[in-house]
Formats: sequence, C-alpha cells, structure tokens
Amino acid sequence: MAKPGFWDDPESAQETVRKLKKAKAIVEPVQDLLTRRDDLEAILELLAEDDDEATRAELQTGLSDLMDRIGRVETLTLLSGPNDPRDCYFNVQAGTGGADACDWAEILLRMYLRYFERGGYAVEQLARKDGEEAGIQSCNLQVRGGYAYGYLSCEIGVHRLVRISPFSAQGKRETSFASIDVQPDVGGIEVEVDWDKEVREDTYRSSGAGGQHVNKTSSAVRLTHLATNAVVQCQNDRSQHKNRSSARKMLMARLYQIKEAKRDVELAKYYGEKGQISWGNAIRSYFLYPEQRVKDSRTGELTSDTQGVLDGDIQRFIDAELRRRVASREGAGAR
Repeated sequence: MAKPGFWDDPESAQETVRKLKKAKAIVEPVQDLLTRRDDLEAILELLAEDDDEATRAELQTGLSDLMDRIGRVETLTLLSGPNDPRDCYFNVQAGTGGADACDWAEILLRMYLRYFERGGYAVEQLARKDGEEAGIQSCNLQVRGGYAYGYLSCEIGVHRLVRISPFSAQGKRETSFASIDVQPDVGGIEVEVDWDKEVREDTYRSSGAGGQHVNKTSSAVRLTHLATNAVVQCQNDRSQHKNRSSARKMLMARLYQIKEAKRDVELAKYYGEKGQISWGNAIRSYFLYPEQRVKDSRTGELTSDTQGVLDGDIQRFIDAELRRRVASREGAGAR
C-alpha cells in the first residue's frame, strides 16, 4: 500500500484494503493478548520483589480482563464463513403492534447503537422512516468494523417485546414485534443486474432530520427488484446520485445474500419461512412485565438483566448462537 501509484487502480486498491482489514481482524486481537500477557508477567515480577496489596489487585484486574479477551478471540474462531469478516447493511423494521411496535423498533435501534459503540464499529445511517405516533417504522444503517456481518447475522429475525404499554390508557400488557435483517457489504463482488429492466426506481422527499435541502427535494431513492420483490432505500445524502449509488450497493448485497441463501439451508429457511413480523416467528423475547428476563428461543440463552441487554450488552446471545451454528454444522457433517 505504500508503493507509489497504489491508488491508480481504485478497484484493485480497495480489494487490497479489504484483505488487510481481514488480516488485521485476525492478527491484532492475538497480538493484543500477547502484549497483555507480557504486562501481567511484569506485574508478577514486581510482586516477587514487593508483595503489596495494590499490585496484587492490579494483577487480579488484569487477569480478569485477559480472560474476557481470550473468550472473545475464541469466539472469532467460530466465524469462518466467507462473508463473516465483511462490513454489513443493518435494518430495523417495526412489525405487528402499531405505535408500540414502532416504539419497540426504536428501542431496538438504540440497543444496537450502544452495542456498536461498545464494539468500536463505525455506523452510518442510510435511511429512516419515523412512526406516525412514536418511534420508527424502519431504519437502515451501514456498519463497518471487524467481523460486522459475522456477528450481526446472528441477530437476523423477529424480536418480541412484552410490557405494560405506555400508549394504553388502561395500562394493559402488550406484545410488540420488530425484525432485524442484515446483508454483507459485497464490495468487490459483482451481481449481474439489468438496472433498466429488472429494477424499478422511485424517488421521493426525505422525511425526518437531514436539512432543508434533503426535505424539499426528491433526493431519496427507493429501488425494487421486480423478480424477488427485494426493496432498498437510501435518503442519507443531499445528492440523489449518491443516494442511488448507495441504494444500488445495498440492493446488490441483498440479491447476493438471497443467492447465497439457496446454498445455505439455515438462511434459506429464514428467507422462505420468515413470514410476518409477528407471533410464532420470534428468535428472542424481551419480557419487561410481569417478570424481567430476556430469552433466546434458538439457544435457550437467558438473563434477568433486561436493562443491561437494552443498553447493548448482547454479546452473550451472539456468542451462544455462533456456538449453536457450529454444533449444527458439525452434527450435519457427522450424519
């Protein structure tokens, strides 16, 4: 990358950058472990010379942190899919439940934004549609960072909330639904699309925050792939041209995933049987009333720390789903 003329061929340069990011995502966590191990060994040497309480406490804290990081590196070994290291497009969609569902979709969005912040991911909002009374009907994000797709693909599906509705005058318990969908950013992989014949393009005025220009002109772009009925939209930029370019990348990512799903039984089942964002399709349930708990129906992972989960502490569920997937593949191979 340091050679003169490296960026003369942008496509080749971007592919090299992608390879570098993939290699760094594997190597840097291990290098970090080795560095921390060396630091702890230095603390041990200090303890051998002078066994004081403060140094011993520092050692215990360091060991606990090291074990947590070792666990995360072990989780990386479960991410072996060809798209797992890629960045991704992340979508939150409100389901059955009216204002409650839109509010729940926004709560989920906040939860994931907290998770992205904890994980050091870079996030860009591409489109957002607010609910009529509260919350959001949908929100599209682009998420960049190490193994973004590998981790977040574990969150694909319907998420169910049970609580006392803040929108019910009678204070009734309500059940709301929202879905998460994730596609890998397939930059560097071409998907053949006849944009004139196979795709319908609609332009419209953006809604919500975005500046006077965005809201006064038809800069937002919605693309519909006629054969699969896959729909994507982008309204993030003032320029309709840039929004169209981003939307095309999103659509290619969606079509690539649909194509790959035909080769993957688990994803094919999801796309074939996902059905409505409502009863019977939830991968995880969040109970806020009468008891406090969050349970994943795929893995059985359970916690009573609902506030921690809604503040972005969801790695336990992702790790459990990764382990389940690996066990499922190994079981299928043994058969």
